[in-house]
Amino acid sequence: MGPAEQARSFMELNDLQAQRAAKLERLRAAGLDPFPTRSTRTHTIATVLTDFDTLAVAPTTLTIAGRVIGARRIMGKIAFAHVEDGTGTLQLWISRADVGDEWFARFRDDLDTFDIVQATGTLRRTKAGEASLFVSSLSVLAKAVNPPPEKWAGLTDVEERHRQRYLDLIVNAEVRTVFQARATAISAMRRVLDSHGFLEVETPVLQPIYGGAAARPFLTYHNTLGQQLYLRIATELYLKRLIVGGFPGVYEISKNFRNEGVDRSHNPEFTMMECYQAYGDYTTMMRLVEELLRAMCVAVTGTTTATYQGQTLDFGVAWPRLPMRAAIAAQTGLDIGTLSTLEALHAALTANALKVERKPTWGKQVDELFSTYVQPTLVQPTFILDYPVELSPLAKRKPDDPAFTERFEAFAVGMELGNAFTELNDPFDQEQRFLAQGRDFAAGDAEAHQMDVDYLNALMYGLPPTGGLGMGIDRIMMVLTDRPNIREVILFPHMRQREDKP
Repeated sequence: MGPAEQARSFMELNDLQAQRAAKLERLRAAGLDPFPTRSTRTHTIATVLTDFDTLAVAPTTLTIAGRVIGARRIMGKIAFAHVEDGTGTLQLWISRADVGDEWFARFRDDLDTFDIVQATGTLRRTKAGEASLFVSSLSVLAKAVNPPPEKWAGLTDVEERHRQRYLDLIVNAEVRTVFQARATAISAMRRVLDSHGFLEVETPVLQPIYGGAAARPFLTYHNTLGQQLYLRIATELYLKRLIVGGFPGVYEISKNFRNEGVDRSHNPEFTMMECYQAYGDYTTMMRLVEELLRAMCVAVTGTTTATYQGQTLDFGVAWPRLPMRAAIAAQTGLDIGTLSTLEALHAALTANALKVERKPTWGKQVDELFSTYVQPTLVQPTFILDYPVELSPLAKRKPDDPAFTERFEAFAVGMELGNAFTELNDPFDQEQRFLAQGRDFAAGDAEAHQMDVDYLNALMYGLPPTGGLGMGIDRIMMVLTDRPNIREVILFPHMRQREDKP
C-alpha cells in the first residue's frame, strides 16, 4: 500500500485530491520519489533575476527550485510555467526536444500547479523579452495533493485565510510582505533599544502569581510539583526585579496571554515589548516611544509617515501630551477629579445622559468613560497622561497631585499602542495598592491585580527611580501596514474551533 492509499485510511480525499494522489503514485511506479530528501539548487530566483544578464551571457548552467504557480501552458512541443521560491518568480521554458519525451509527458500529465519542482538549464529571454530558464532537466521535490483555491486570483474568504495561513501565504503575496515588514520593524525596535544600552532578557512564561496588567489569566497545572500556574499576562514584575538586581536597563519582546474577548484589536495571545530604565521616569519613556515609533515607521514605509485606513499619521513630530482628566472633561463635561466616589460618578453620568456601561469600581468606570468618549477621537499619535491611582496600581503618584499618577498611554487611530509609568518603588505604598486591588476583585473586578509578596520583598531591597514601558507590537503593525484587524498581522491568530471540519 502506497502513502496515498495509507492517507485514505484516516482522511477522505475529494475528487481533485484523489486525482493528484493518483499522479503521485504514478511517479512512484516510475521509480521516482515525489518527496526526495534534498535539493541540489544552485541559485535563488532573486539571485538569478539580479544577475540575469551576467549569467545569461556565459551561458551558465544553473539549478533553481520553487513552487509552480499560476496555470501551466502546454503549446504542442513547448510548455511554460512560473515557479516561485520565496525570493522571486521566474518562468520555465520547457521544450520536449531538451527535456525528452518522457519528462515532457510527465510535466504535461503528472505535474500540477502548487507542485514544488527543481529545474536545471540556462538563462535566456523569450521573444517577448521575459527572463526565463530554458530547462534541460526537471524533477519533483514535493507533490502537492491539495489543489489551489478555485479562484486563483486569491484566497478571499477571510476566515479561511486565517485558518489556513500557509495557503494564504502561497496565494496572496502581499500577505507575506506584511510579515516581512513585521520582522523589519521589530529589528528596528531592537536596534533603538540596544543603542540606549538596554539588555535583552527572558523572564518566565509560567508564573505562580500573575501580575503586571489588568487582565484575566489562563490557568494551567504542573503535575510533578502539584502547582497551579498561570500563563503570564505581562513581563513587568519580573523585569523590575532585574532593575532591583542592578541592571541599568532591560527589555523583553515576548508573548503574553490574556483570557479576554477576541475582536479587531485583541487576540488572547499577543506580542509585547516591555522595557525598564533605572533613573528614568515616564517623560523618559515618552521620548523613547517617539523614537521607537519613528524608527519602526521608517523601517516599514521608508518615511516617518504611515497611512491607516485613509488617515495619514505623522510619527516624525513630537506627540501632543494631554492629561486624562482634561481629555475626559473636554469630551464629556465631567471633571473626574471632583467625582471621587463611584456613586457620585454614576449620578453624574445619569445627569448628563452619558451612555456608558456601568462598572463595579470607580477606576473601571473612569476607564469606560474614557474608552467611550475620548479614545475614538485620538487619531494622530497622542500621549494621554496622569491616570488616577485606582487605574494605575504600579505607577508612582504625582508629587503635586497624589490622586493621580505619572502614567501615560500612547494612542493612534483610536487604539492604545503603549503604556508607561514612573514606576512605584515604595514597597509600603505598593502593598496598599495591592490590597485595594484585592478589594476591587472582591467587588467584581475580575481583572484586578493580585497580591505579590515576593515582588514587595524585592522592592524592599530598593528599586531606583525607574521608567517603564510596554508596547503592543501587533497593534503597531496594524497601523504601520494599514491592516484593520489584528488577525492580519498575527501569523496564526486564535480562531473559534469548527465542528464541521477537523
